[in-house]
Parts: sequence; structure tokens; C-alpha cells
Amino acid sequence: MVKEVGPPEDRPKARGSVWLTGGKERRARGGQPSGLDRDRITATSVALLDAEGLDRFSMRRLAGELNVTAMSLYWYVDTKDDLLELALDTAFGELSLPDAEDTGADWREQLRALATEYRAMMVRHPWLSPIAGRFLNIGPHSLAFSRAVQRVVGRAGLPAHGVTGAISAVFQFVYGYGTIEGHFHARIADTGLSAEEYFQQSLTVASEVAGTSEVMKESYALMAARGGDTVQEMLDRDFVFALDLLIAGIEAMVARG
Repeated sequence: MVKEVGPPEDRPKARGSVWLTGGKERRARGGQPSGLDRDRITATSVALLDAEGLDRFSMRRLAGELNVTAMSLYWYVDTKDDLLELALDTAFGELSLPDAEDTGADWREQLRALATEYRAMMVRHPWLSPIAGRFLNIGPHSLAFSRAVQRVVGRAGLPAHGVTGAISAVFQFVYGYGTIEGHFHARIADTGLSAEEYFQQSLTVASEVAGTSEVMKESYALMAARGGDTVQEMLDRDFVFALDLLIAGIEAMVARG
């Protein structure tokens, strides 16, 4: 049975975007706090999110940091979600993008550079991963990153219908890796331990759980084979190897035609 669809005005609508409804800062109006603008509000939002996390972020907390009233922020944005979307695009603006128009450049190295930048952004801003899929991500910095990725992967030689799949394989892996790595560093920061101390304590605790001795022996052997003197070196080596596997997969698909 086909479900009846009501008139357009009654149909559910996807969430809009600050870039569609208010991408440009509103004109100055009387009563606005001196020295306050959208750029300053967004920069302070990013700093607060980095320092305190997504759960504690609020318009009231942001207003306190800026030494203004919460209501004054609504001269510049309509909702807290607008601020989160602006903060998200600001984070993407930190990425160093390769020249995707340089057809002589090695697409593999450019893709590695993009993936490495994306991973670092996810780790640097742990609040970003929970909201990355919540918004349309059509801010100027987000679009610049997407355009660079599409053009770099587009030069790999894949058929057109395979480009988005290759992008998903690489950047959904990076998203997951960066998210878990960011959470790992956040847990370490809460303990006051070094990464190496936390890692060793975690292994010790895990080895004491009944029935895990054989699994842990195998894990120790694999970690020793991986190499790396520090936790960060181990994380980096795994990331580089996994990324190489994905790039090799793209090359294999190109060879298959």
C-alpha cells in the first residue's frame, strides 16, 4: 500500500543549515555588545569545546566566557546548533589542503596527506566526531576539503561510479580511527598518567581477567611485531599501514578495470 503524501508544507523537512539561513552575519543592531562578532563567538566556542567537551557546551556557558548575556548571542545565531555548525567548519579550516589541480602530483601522496590531516583534526577536536554527521557540512572550509578529496581520488583512475566508494573507504576509516584515538587521549588526560603508563596498566588489568591469558599472549606478540617505542609511534604505524592497504585496494580496483 502506498503511503499518502501530504502537501509540501506539511511534509517532514531535513534540518537546515546556518549557511542557508544565516551564513552571513546579521547587520549590526543597536544594543549589541561592543567587540562581539560571529568570528569571536565561533573561536571561543571552539576553545570551549576543546577544553570542556560537547556535553558541557551551552549558550549560557559561552556567554559567561565572553562576559556577555546569553541573549546577546542571539544577535548572531539562532540556535546552539548554529554555533556547533560554525565551529565544525572552523575546524575544517585548519586543514592544509594539497593542490588538487596539480595533475602532475602523485594522487597517492596527496590522499595520504589529506587523510593524515583529517585524522589529526579528529584527535585535536574530540567533540567533532559526534556532530560531523549531524549537519549538512556545507560551510566553505568543509566544501573545500570535500572538493580536494574528490579531485584527488578522481585522478586515481577509478570509474566514476567507484569514486565515492573509495572516498568512503578511506575517510570513514580515518573518521573511526581518529575518533577512537581522540577518546583514548581523553581517557589518559583524565587519569594524569602518561600514555605509556596508561597503556601498560590497561594491559595488566586485561591480563587479569579470567580466560584472557591466551588472547593476551597473542596480542603481545602482535604488538611486538608492530614495533614502536611509544604508544604514539604504535598508533602512527597502524594508521600508516592501514591507509597503505586502502590505497593498494584502490590501485587494485583500477588495475581490474
